[in-house]
Amino acid sequence: MATLPATRRIARFDSLEQEVFLNLWRTYDRLRVLEDELFGQHGLTPQQYNALRLLRAHQPEPIPTLTLADRLVSRAPDITRMLDKLEERGLVVRERPADNRRVVRVGITPRGQDLLAELQQPLRQCHQRQLGHLSAEQLKRLAVLLRAARKPHEGKESSWR
Repeated sequence: MATLPATRRIARFDSLEQEVFLNLWRTYDRLRVLEDELFGQHGLTPQQYNALRLLRAHQPEPIPTLTLADRLVSRAPDITRMLDKLEERGLVVRERPADNRRVVRVGITPRGQDLLAELQQPLRQCHQRQLGHLSAEQLKRLAVLLRAARKPHEGKESSWR
């Protein structure tokens, strides 16, 4: 069977930007499989884990729900439902300050802290499986490039800037 000359190959991507974007998407999908497996063993989603991690960082002070939503890695369109599930498991607690009943503040419980401690080593191993084949220098360059790629799309108040 004859092959097409190099000049007649069908383009896989419409642009370099599309190629990079689809590569980011595919990479996320491949890496996420490993993390989903780990979190699934503990009845968590990656989003729920991230919320617990952020709450631990603010401990002992609870933070407003909207502040938590703004700091998540990915948008949480229904943060209330996510927090409901975490609260049902005793991993977080919510409170309404007496001086402003419209604000809901959320904090991590000792049970939530214990779960994060239990996940610490397995998650390090997961990240090692995901990216351990890259050198420290490659990882640093990749982090810089990813920050540069998203910078114009981050809000001025974003903690990810």
